Amino acid sequence: MLFTITYEGQNTQELGFLLHKNPERPQQFELNHGRAYVFYPEVSDTRTTAALLLDIDPIDLARGKVGSSEGGLFDYVNDRPYASTSFMSTAIVRVFGTAMSGRCDKRQELADTPLKLTATLSALKDYGDEKLAFELFEPLGYEVKTERRTLDERFPEWGKSPYIDLTVSGTVRLSELLNHIYVLIPVFDKQKHYFIQEDEIRKLLSHGEGWLASHPYKEKIAQRYFAAKRSYARRAIDKLLEDEGEAAVPEQEQETEKREFTPLNTIRMEAVKNAVLASGAASVIDLGCGECRLTSLLLNEPQIKKVTACDVSTRELEKAALRLKLERMEPFRKNKLTLMQASLTYKDDRFSGYDCACVVEVIEHIEPARLPAFERSVFEFAKPQTVILTTPNREYNANYEHMQENALRHGDHRFEWTRAEFRAWCENVCERFGYSVDISGIGDSDEAHGTPTQMGVFTRNG
Repeated sequence: MLFTITYEGQNTQELGFLLHKNPERPQQFELNHGRAYVFYPEVSDTRTTAALLLDIDPIDLARGKVGSSEGGLFDYVNDRPYASTSFMSTAIVRVFGTAMSGRCDKRQELADTPLKLTATLSALKDYGDEKLAFELFEPLGYEVKTERRTLDERFPEWGKSPYIDLTVSGTVRLSELLNHIYVLIPVFDKQKHYFIQEDEIRKLLSHGEGWLASHPYKEKIAQRYFAAKRSYARRAIDKLLEDEGEAAVPEQEQETEKREFTPLNTIRMEAVKNAVLASGAASVIDLGCGECRLTSLLLNEPQIKKVTACDVSTRELEKAALRLKLERMEPFRKNKLTLMQASLTYKDDRFSGYDCACVVEVIEHIEPARLPAFERSVFEFAKPQTVILTTPNREYNANYEHMQENALRHGDHRFEWTRAEFRAWCENVCERFGYSVDISGIGDSDEAHGTPTQMGVFTRNG
């Protein structure tokens, strides 16, 4: 089985530093279940490829080693030497463990930088599920390609192979790519070659830190990752949902809400609602709706005839339905409402046709590399007449006495903008997509640092 990583750009031979493997010297690693080989089939200043080749000996496995069953033909005739399974995940963490941690003493700045990377995996067993690879990798920002062959061209009635060759490409940190691959390989095959213990939950959460909790298919990932241990899957899902819920209300804003008579979040939602009404909108889409606090306010307004609440998390939408008491909702409100699962960083025709789109405390949770996709999704493809967007003001963080310097308000925030940075981003969006913007602040104003929340109301020109 073969796994390759290709780095394209400048000075790409430095991939050797990031992987801690010299491109000029092939290396061999002894594993419990065979051998792993690392070599570089392609090395240049603009394109370098590292390969991890795994050689599994099924007969050696059958001689009482981990992964062997109690006799039978399958111990000797199987796909283990050829298919990318949990054997490959184990080899990746064994051979590229330091790179997975994001450490590189000689090129740490490069390890911390998103790079143009392409990974390929041969013979992933997806059992003919054409959508699986795209469901797993596209939400992480990758371009995904798969190739499936006919089992035997001489016998077309045998159908297509249950295996695919997978290629994923994106601009990501090497450590992120390796952790994504490590976690998701066993999700395809649903079988592990070793005994599953409780520590496996910690491993999943550790390698999924920073991305798995916000993945729209996290429940499917956990269920397939622990296919033979449903109780472990449930515990992992509960932890992921708990982590995701923490991101809904930033910790520093919770402190603000305790200190203020009127909570900041309440002030924010009222400000956005008033901006919607002032725009004259009759139809609104709440992008990244969370628990639908804004949606609930809009449903009460006679001016608003249609509200769609959209979130990438199905769990959040389920919680929103409970919070809104959807089953007992008054008909005049229920007839206005649509709940919809979707990602904001992909073009979606369902986003179109609304007078106003609201993006409240969402953009800071998006990876900076995915911001151009978000901008096009909202301003180029959906292009409502009005877009109302709020985000934290980083300068105001100085007013939080327990907050460390340069820290963000919540661990899930990918960035926070100063007022100048937010204005520059707004003006760039307006120039590219034909909008004008009115920028204002929300919450108590500090003379030096402004307000805790900044809001941009974009209006489409013409």
